Amino acid sequence: MDPVDVLRRLGGIATYQEILGPCTRKQLRHAVAQGQVIHARRDRYALVDTEATRLTAARAGGVLSHLSAAAWWGWKVKHPPLRTTVTIGPHGHRPGGEVDVRWSQLADAEVHRHVSRPVRTVLDCARALPFDEALAVADSALRSGLVAPHELQVAAATLPRTGRTRALRVVEAADARAANPFESVVRAVALDVPGLRVEPQGKVPGVGRVDLLDESLGLAVEADSFEHHGTLAGLRRDVRRYTELTRRGLTVIRFLWEEAMFDQTRVHAVLVDAVAHCAAVRAALGPLDLRDSRWTGHTGGSSRSEPWTSGEVPRWAG
Repeated sequence: MDPVDVLRRLGGIATYQEILGPCTRKQLRHAVAQGQVIHARRDRYALVDTEATRLTAARAGGVLSHLSAAAWWGWKVKHPPLRTTVTIGPHGHRPGGEVDVRWSQLADAEVHRHVSRPVRTVLDCARALPFDEALAVADSALRSGLVAPHELQVAAATLPRTGRTRALRVVEAADARAANPFESVVRAVALDVPGLRVEPQGKVPGVGRVDLLDESLGLAVEADSFEHHGTLAGLRRDVRRYTELTRRGLTVIRFLWEEAMFDQTRVHAVLVDAVAHCAAVRAALGPLDLRDSRWTGHTGGSSRSEPWTSGEVPRWAG
């Protein structure tokens, strides 16, 4: 697969190992040589030259902001920005060229080298973007360690009335445990499903972690990233993992990247049906205890609680 397409699916920024799943080293080297992919720093590749976008903001007399600032800080996003976003003060002048202009007065403390600082970047995205896109930014910001939950909460509470409710919703839902924008987008849809309360990277004893887990319903939701299933070993690991989840009494729902990004109506409908199904099952069978050994039976294999997270395949699965 083309490294440019891979990077777009991975949020615009990815590590060497993430890219090597669906494409080869030769393809990546060629993309870098052709200027299609930027080797931003050690073990990190990106779609755009983020320093160039910062220069664009400076020349426009403004500040790199919103998704463009998120990319500059090294965060993964749902869709990389098509145009550079620049915030300009109310008395500034609209620059020429393909620039997305936002008008606002930023305090000196909110700016670093012509880029909006992390907290301001998250809140700008939370106020201006659709919920799923903003949640992907906020999750990635928390994962990066450049912002802390309490910083976002305090800052969001002091925002002007316009956009404050949208920002507070994003901040309250943000979670550093989300592994990537794909998971963040699926979780954004799940948060709008009545009766569904999913936990990012929920732990299932004897299997490992699933992307989203509602333990009370016995529902696991997996965002099936293509880079993890491109080999025979990956397929075997995936099938065995799915089998073990169902053996433990869980209902497993799996979504493709294209569904989450471009067909959220379907994702929502599937989750609504899954909640109804799981609620009926729980009403008939009672609560599900994932720690109950009766679900797992005798495997004759490894007793480690998370064989799948390390990539190890238990002996019984050979």
